[in-house]
Amino acid sequence: MLNIIVVSRHLRAPLALSLDSARQRAAAVGIALGLFALVLGLGGVLGWTLAGADARIAPLRAEVAASRQAVEDARAEARREVNALAVKLGELQAQANRLNALGHRLTTLGQFREGEFDFTASPGLGGPEQEDEGRQDLAFALGSVEAQFDRAEQQLDVLGALLQNEQVAADARPSRAPAPGYIVSPFGRRIDPFTGAKAHHLGVDFAARIGDPIKAAGGGIVKFSGWKNGYGNTVIIDHGDGYQTLYGHNQRNLVREGDIVRAGQEIAKVGSTGRSTGAHLHFEVHVNGRPVNPTAYLQRIRG
Repeated sequence: MLNIIVVSRHLRAPLALSLDSARQRAAAVGIALGLFALVLGLGGVLGWTLAGADARIAPLRAEVAASRQAVEDARAEARREVNALAVKLGELQAQANRLNALGHRLTTLGQFREGEFDFTASPGLGGPEQEDEGRQDLAFALGSVEAQFDRAEQQLDVLGALLQNEQVAADARPSRAPAPGYIVSPFGRRIDPFTGAKAHHLGVDFAARIGDPIKAAGGGIVKFSGWKNGYGNTVIIDHGDGYQTLYGHNQRNLVREGDIVRAGQEIAKVGSTGRSTGAHLHFEVHVNGRPVNPTAYLQRIRG
């Protein structure tokens, strides 16, 4: 005998179902198949519902992923822009340093008064402004500053070239005393120390000691370095524009023909060679081949 006992809290007593007869067994099988079909139907409905929900969530997930990628792209672009602005700022700082150095050099070349051009202090600025933090505006402002720096650098370069040319021309012109002593014999008519007769002195004589330095009165190229009748050991410098200087009676010469010399450079040692009565420097200035009075060109003449 086959029985099915159903126990539930909703029943006062257990329910016993007898499956002795074929009819009862068929009914039980039918009920079981119905329950199985019901479970399958609920599973299908649940699966269809979950599939539909997943289909609706998929676009939202894609949108979230796209938004996340957009945020990452924006961050990367911002980092690139910040790095580019940092590089540009460094370039502008380097350009400002070059302009400061150039300004100092031009101040020295131009011999401006102290404080007239102060390239170490920031200039005074002012005026009402409206704050704007846009990156594009900042990049535009940096570009404008860079353009201003470029124009200023070009102008200063031109001014520097002009001042440099003037300085080179000034250094080439004979304008410095060639020896440390005093002028003891001037240019022009004098009594010849050997004959006692009146004669024309073609230069000036600086009193000095044997071995004292003789320095170039201006920059130029050594035209002659050697022995010259009457002058002894002699150096002649060509300064350009028709100017030449002569240094005579030297103990020894320190430069050779073709050497380039700077103003104030030592070129020889004081001596008493040639037609000389004692240690001194004989100095001449020639303009377009004619000897002229050196004192008209020399600075800091002490005699």
